[in-house]
Amino acid sequence: MNAFHIRPAVPGDARVLADMLVEAANWNPVRTRPRVTVLDDPSVRHYIAGWQRPGDFGCVAEDAHGVPVGAAWARLFSPSDPGYGFVAAGVPELTLGVYPQWRAQGVGRALLRELARAAAARGHARLSLSVERSNFAQRLYVSEGYVTVASGEGSDTMVRTVR
Repeated sequence: MNAFHIRPAVPGDARVLADMLVEAANWNPVRTRPRVTVLDDPSVRHYIAGWQRPGDFGCVAEDAHGVPVGAAWARLFSPSDPGYGFVAAGVPELTLGVYPQWRAQGVGRALLRELARAAAARGHARLSLSVERSNFAQRLYVSEGYVTVASGEGSDTMVRTVR
């Protein structure tokens, strides 16, 4: 296994989070979209626009040289501007992205666990997310305690209690 460490995300990580948002959107190598196309989509862009606004929190995985390899972050959305995994006001929705060469090496699991700790420390009771059913990451989410609370066409909204 390659060595990595997890650190808190900071305001200067906007570019890293944008990179990981593109990775998350392009999880299926058969259906990739150019970076500009992903980030120009308003329904995707609002996951990082204005990072780090009040209530935003996250963590970044870095390799032994301090190069980012993945990130997980959470953001609160309102009922008038919900994310794909919106369940209620006050429940942060998480996004997770890991570079392909770092997948299946424990990076995603470590990021999810750290984000859950950070959510609980901030007083949140739950985290939510949206995942396509065919995405292999769904098995990771289930193994980390996320349960499906709603289903759409090809995707599920999942929630985990964090405290």
